[in-house]
Amino acid sequence: MKQDGDLDGLVRMRIRGLRTARGWSLDDLAARCYLSPSTLSRIETGHRRISLDQLTAIARALETTLDQLVESATDDDVVIRPQRDEARGMTTWTLSREPGPHGMTVAKIRLTKPPPRRDTAELGVHPGRDWFTVLSGTVVLLLGERTILVEAGQAAEFATMIPHAFGAHDGPAEILTILDHDGQRTHLRRAP
Repeated sequence: MKQDGDLDGLVRMRIRGLRTARGWSLDDLAARCYLSPSTLSRIETGHRRISLDQLTAIARALETTLDQLVESATDDDVVIRPQRDEARGMTTWTLSREPGPHGMTVAKIRLTKPPPRRDTAELGVHPGRDWFTVLSGTVVLLLGERTILVEAGQAAEFATMIPHAFGAHDGPAEILTILDHDGQRTHLRRAP
C-alpha cells in the first residue's frame, strides 16, 4: 500500500536521486545501510512505509542528514519574504537564515518614516556596534546629540551604547545592515 503525502513522495525521490547520482544500484545502497534491496525498492516506489530507523540508516549511507531528506519542498527555504511593520514604517528582509559568525545577521530594511523625535525617548541603546549602507534614498541617523544624513552609496558604523535611531529623510530609503544579536533584537523586532 502506498503512503500518501507530498513530503513522503519527495523523500522517496530524494533517496532514489541521491542513490542514482552516486551511480549506486539498489544492491550498493542496501550493502551500505544494511537493508535488503527489495526493501529499498519498495521504499523508493512507495510500497513500503519508511521507519525512522530505516530513514536514519539510509541518510547515513547516502552521506546526508535526516533534515536534508525530509525538509519541506515549499519555496520558503529559497524565497525571503518581507516583514512589514507599518507602525514603525519599516519593511524588513532578513537575508541570513541562520546567524553568522558571532551571531551576526544581515538584513535589508526599507524605511518610510522619519526617525522618532529625540524628546520622545525612543532612542535606543544596546551593546555592540551597528553597520549599514544606504542602497537608495537618504537615511537620518540620530546618534546622541548629532543628526547625520547618510546618502545612497554611503555607509555608517557606530557604537550602539550611544542612544540612536534612524529613519527615512524626504522619502523612502533602503539600507543593507549587519547587526549583532542585540542589534537584531532591537531593530528587527516584530510589531506588537
